[in-house]
Amino acid sequence: MSPPPSSPASARRVRDRGPPDRAIPPPERRQQRPELALYPERGLAVERYRAGRARPDGALAPIGTFAGAGEWADPKGVLMVLEVTSHDADTGRRDRKEKRDGCAAAGIPVHLLIDRENCTLTVHSDPDAGSYRRGPSLPYGASMSIPDPVGITLDTEPLEEFAR
Repeated sequence: MSPPPSSPASARRVRDRGPPDRAIPPPERRQQRPELALYPERGLAVERYRAGRARPDGALAPIGTFAGAGEWADPKGVLMVLEVTSHDADTGRRDRKEKRDGCAAAGIPVHLLIDRENCTLTVHSDPDAGSYRRGPSLPYGASMSIPDPVGITLDTEPLEEFAR
């Protein structure tokens, strides 16, 4: 039996996980790294990005990383950020360059860019001196190896149905 929603144990569980319906996918969907959660639109304190604040489309981190962190969390502990390009004039500068470089400068190990305009995925990794040293791109439909510390293989075939 679980504690009532207003109990201290229940509040602790929710605080440690973040929003339960947004942060942690059901166990059957966390097949490769069940100890990680993808936190959508998580505010990160990224000094070299617009006013020191970045809100990537997703931040992959161990469950509980953002417990008690507030709206703009330290990116320490984030293993990867996920960015999906927007359909606006600013996407080239913002999504493909500025946010990527800000995350590299913050030491986030992996930056995954899903480029809806070009129908590609680019995995930036190995941050060094404010930029990523590696950045291979593959078309939608390919299997993409996400390097350590993430260490998973991503099947991108489902993305083909969202291509323009």
